[in-house]
Amino acid sequence: MKKIYYLSTCSTCQKIIHDLDLRNKEFEFQDIKETNIDEKTLNMVANYHGSFEAIFSKRAQKYRSMGLNEMKLSESDYKKWMLEEYTFLKRPFIIIDDEIFVGNSKKTLEDAAKALAN
Repeated sequence: MKKIYYLSTCSTCQKIIHDLDLRNKEFEFQDIKETNIDEKTLNMVANYHGSFEAIFSKRAQKYRSMGLNEMKLSESDYKKWMLEEYTFLKRPFIIIDDEIFVGNSKKTLEDAAKALAN
């Protein structure tokens, strides 16, 4: 499976899609603002990365505005918030066969590019 969960209004996501040339690689695209990630996929990504916290975006504006930064959140809290509000997902999520890449760090994108080359 080749799929990307992204935000169409995010310039960083658009740059990643362009830089990795995903439009020419038979990818399925899911705009998380239009259709948020489902629970089964979220569980799969969290299991792959070791926790829900690892894939939760603490950079989201709502994280502070809702006061979540002042609370001690549990794994179930992180999961709940990501399922309720797409903005809490680190993005993009890129699934390439049995590998899952989350976020936009240089290393993550280099690893995704290597996986695409294989």
